[in-house]
Formats: sequence, structure tokens, C-alpha cells
Amino acid sequence: MRAVVLVEGVSDQLALEVVARRRGRDLAAEGIHVEAMGGATNIGHYLDRYVPLDITVAGLYDSAEERFFRRALDRFGLADADLEDSGFFRCTADLEDELIRAVGPSQVESLVEAEGRLASFRKLQRQPAQRGRSLHDQLRRLMGGRSGGKYHYARLMAEAVDLDRIPRPLTALLDHL
Repeated sequence: MRAVVLVEGVSDQLALEVVARRRGRDLAAEGIHVEAMGGATNIGHYLDRYVPLDITVAGLYDSAEERFFRRALDRFGLADADLEDSGFFRCTADLEDELIRAVGPSQVESLVEAEGRLASFRKLQRQPAQRGRSLHDQLRRLMGGRSGGKYHYARLMAEAVDLDRIPRPLTALLDHL
């Protein structure tokens, strides 16, 4: 193993692996392991595991979780002023948000329909708390509100996104490796 990429969850791992494959990369064959940490607060434990191996450590994180990444990277002397210089790339809200924006909310809605889940989505849209929200935000709620939804849709969106519209954090991370 020459590098490890630390991501917050399985949906991030799946999306990264799909996008890498679509860009002609075989991360495993390149000696790059993608590790889903089960949440940003676990970053320190994973750095404890991988930093001593003297391999490249990189990652992807949600903007709200930057403090956990910065603190853990600081502990190892790995945090530059800009975490991208350290190989860690920030998603605006989360990777699903980035992918919805890149694919386009109406196209993501078409993916929901193709999966046979449009009736369920329409029911969600009629809920009082969802009525005034944008289609983008309703789709994020759909993905986050059902067990396995983030995994399922992260993979579908990563397959559907045009290669020239792959979200910047994913592109920058893959280019870094």
C-alpha cells in the first residue's frame, strides 16, 4: 500500500471509487486504499494507524467537520494552513450535496424515478417541513432519511455525473494521488 484515502463514510468511499474507475483509475492496483472511517471524529484513530506506516495519507471531508480533521492533522504536524496542501479536500456541505449539484437536481430526480422510488419521494415532498425547500434540498433529505439511501444514491450519482462535471473535491483528491 502506497497511500490511504480517509473518507467520512461508505457513501463517500463508493462515490470516490466509482469516479476513479470512470476516470480510468484502478486505485487498488495503484496501491491506494480507500478507508471509510465511520465519521469525521474518528480521523485521529486512523491517522494513528496509517501515519507511522510512512505512506501518503489523504482525505475528503464535509465542511462542518473541518475542525476534527485540522486538529488531528495538527497533532501529527501534517496540517498546512490550507488543508488541500496536506491532501485533504473539503466538500461544501457533503459529497451528496456536491454530486446533486454536479448531476443536476432534475437529473437526480430522474434517477430516483428510474429506481422506482418516485412515489416515495413525492410523499416526502408533501410533508410540511419539505414543502418550501428546493428540489436539491428535498433530494438530500431523501438520501439521508432512509437507511442505505446515501450509499445507494452516491453510487448512482457518481455513475451519472458527466466526467467534465465531477465535483472539484473528488477531482482534486484523485489528481493529488
